[in-house]
Amino acid sequence: MSKRKKILSLFLAFLKIGAFTFGGGYAMIALLEAEFVTKRGWLDKDEFLNIVAIAESTPGPIAINAATYIGYKNAGVLGSVAATVGVVLPSFVIIYVISLFFDAFLSLAYVAYAFRGIQVCVVWLILSAGLKMLKGLEKTPLNVCVLALSVLFMLITSLFAVRFSTVLFILFCGCIGLAVYLLGLLRGGKGAGK
Repeated sequence: MSKRKKILSLFLAFLKIGAFTFGGGYAMIALLEAEFVTKRGWLDKDEFLNIVAIAESTPGPIAINAATYIGYKNAGVLGSVAATVGVVLPSFVIIYVISLFFDAFLSLAYVAYAFRGIQVCVVWLILSAGLKMLKGLEKTPLNVCVLALSVLFMLITSLFAVRFSTVLFILFCGCIGLAVYLLGLLRGGKGAGK
């Protein structure tokens, strides 16, 4: 496939994903995986999990970060621009049109019912993406321990209504992973963290 066709293909794929995904970046993860891992084979499972982790932990919306990375990996700078514009364009157009008729739009009963239905779908998409990522996670003692501690801590903070930023979760888990990796390097082991 020529570079031009790949750039156009990236743009159209992200345009489709951006147009038909409700619920933000987390809901988009399942569609990204289906499109670029399963259907096109442009990424493997491990690389996709890494992209999600990087897109989650860098500033900005996860969908835009993932689009930029996937576009750059597959077609360089022009690919990242095409993918990013493709994923942003539908939302921009839809929000712009809605803003012109916002009050009249919200007063329609059918719109309210549609949004209630979309909310259920979004929960399913996020849950589905999380379960797929969990299945694809390498089951090392470090990964299992960090996952268990994160889930436990999130449950505790939710049950006791403690406000705790998810950024701190990401930084904490990143520090643990880095510490285990550095310990592995100090010991001279190649399989740090395994």
